[in-house]
Amino acid sequence: MVLYLQHEPPDWVALFRDCKAEAFHLEVRDAYAVPTESDRFRRFLEGQPALPDEHKDRWNDLIRETTGRGVTVSRVRVVTVPHTDYHRWLLSVTDTNTEAGEDIRYVPRHLAGEVPSDDWWLIDNERVVFNLVNEQGKPAGLAVTTDPGIVGYSRSVKQRLWQLATPYAEYVSQ
Repeated sequence: MVLYLQHEPPDWVALFRDCKAEAFHLEVRDAYAVPTESDRFRRFLEGQPALPDEHKDRWNDLIRETTGRGVTVSRVRVVTVPHTDYHRWLLSVTDTNTEAGEDIRYVPRHLAGEVPSDDWWLIDNERVVFNLVNEQGKPAGLAVTTDPGIVGYSRSVKQRLWQLATPYAEYVSQ
């Protein structure tokens, strides 16, 4: 059962403040077209120094607040090897996410087996929040469901991939 579709910019603050125990994110794309990242990504590709990022700072503040309440925030990124330019950039900036309290791990796509085609968040093992994208790959809102079949499938994917995943610090040192 879909609880709702949200086409406006997602209210991540409300989503995380409603979270009681755990927020897990599965990322499966090799590139994202997130407007708030485009300048930083372009600068990375051009070899220019990074600029301060208010959007990422707000995200990390939200993660600190969430983990400070005892909520676990984690994610698995399924990545193609060799890495795309986008994932090379993400690897260069993920340290601030982990410093804020996210447990981010990596699974090479060739080792992951079958993975869903969409990114999603599993919230408290009872809700799945799909990240919707448009034809250009830009964020297009959320779809939220509590359907027991979808939630159960998402839990099983999370457990399987988590066992295969390498923590960020170890992954970047390889």
